[in-house]
Amino acid sequence: MRSLNSSLSSKDSSRIGRGGGEDQMCYRASPFLISFTLLLSLPFLFLLLPCILPPLFPLPDTISPADELDDLSVLRRASASSLSHLSSSSSSSSSLKIAFLFLTNSDLHFSPLWQRFFRDDRSRSLFNIYVHADPSANISLPPARSVFHGRFIPSKRTSRASPKLISATRRLLAAAILDDPANFYFAVLSQYCIPLHSLEYVYRSLVTSTTFDSSIATAESAQHGVRLRYNSYIEVIDRSPRLWKRYIARGRYIMLPEVPFDKFRAGSQFFTLTRRHALMVICDRSLWKKFKLPCYREDTCFPEEHYFPTLLSMVDRRWLTGYTLTAVNWTGTVNGHPHTYGPSEVSPELIQRLRASNHSESYLFARKFSPDCLAKLMEIADNAIFEE
Repeated sequence: MRSLNSSLSSKDSSRIGRGGGEDQMCYRASPFLISFTLLLSLPFLFLLLPCILPPLFPLPDTISPADELDDLSVLRRASASSLSHLSSSSSSSSSLKIAFLFLTNSDLHFSPLWQRFFRDDRSRSLFNIYVHADPSANISLPPARSVFHGRFIPSKRTSRASPKLISATRRLLAAAILDDPANFYFAVLSQYCIPLHSLEYVYRSLVTSTTFDSSIATAESAQHGVRLRYNSYIEVIDRSPRLWKRYIARGRYIMLPEVPFDKFRAGSQFFTLTRRHALMVICDRSLWKKFKLPCYREDTCFPEEHYFPTLLSMVDRRWLTGYTLTAVNWTGTVNGHPHTYGPSEVSPELIQRLRASNHSESYLFARKFSPDCLAKLMEIADNAIFEE
């Protein structure tokens, strides 16, 4: 019995010893496995952290505190000055003006064409012009006889894929609101934009026509031939394959709680707003503090294409058309830029094609044209562009 017990004890001890050895081997292997696992997970951490945390190394082109304070001062003055003109229904359509807001970082290449667009002295009571020109660019000031002379507002440096384009647009809106209480529509344009019609046609379409906007029924927009409803012409896109990547460009949860993903919108930065919506833009602080935050990557960060449609659709969607009045060709896009028309493409037929719209009686403006198109555009201006 003793020998049997001794034998069993010996076998158990041997088994336990071997088991202990295996356990020790596993224990020794554990740090290696942990280190190896962590090493493999590093690429995933680099991919996931930008979606969760604020940028550690954001894009450098942010708005300085000094520029932010200066902008805030201008916006506050504009919003305060407009209190007595807040109601659009109190204005007569005969006194309403269109503010043409040019956002540029180079010379106004098509200023001779726009000069002809604004040429009629009898039309001076219909519009105002404002230009935000990047001070870091070498921009020639227009001569005294130009309609652009004296129309440049105090400007700040701008750059693509940064909130500075939003800031510049807000400064333009504020300058126009401060300058003339009769400014009712605000059309944002660039140095690459051209008109597709005469000024008289544009004014009639925006201010007096009861049939121009096909997004609303005539019975809703007018009564007894009198215009009752004025919408803002701004593109609002709520479905796009790239929308999610753009939403998390600053971090997965950074836009919350002010901007949940289901409220995030996209649209062209070239729009035409009513005074009501222009005031909403310059008075906003809540969404601006989110959209001014820096992004991680330039290829997914286009705040100027998201801030305006997101803000306005969240607060007043019913009064937005959902489309823009500036025609653009996205065929063959390069680095996020639309097709740029060259001189060989300019013709009366091109103007007719660019006018065609599924949402309104016509597009009013078009982009993007290379500067060397000017001569060809001037040739066809009177007969193809300004002749109705």
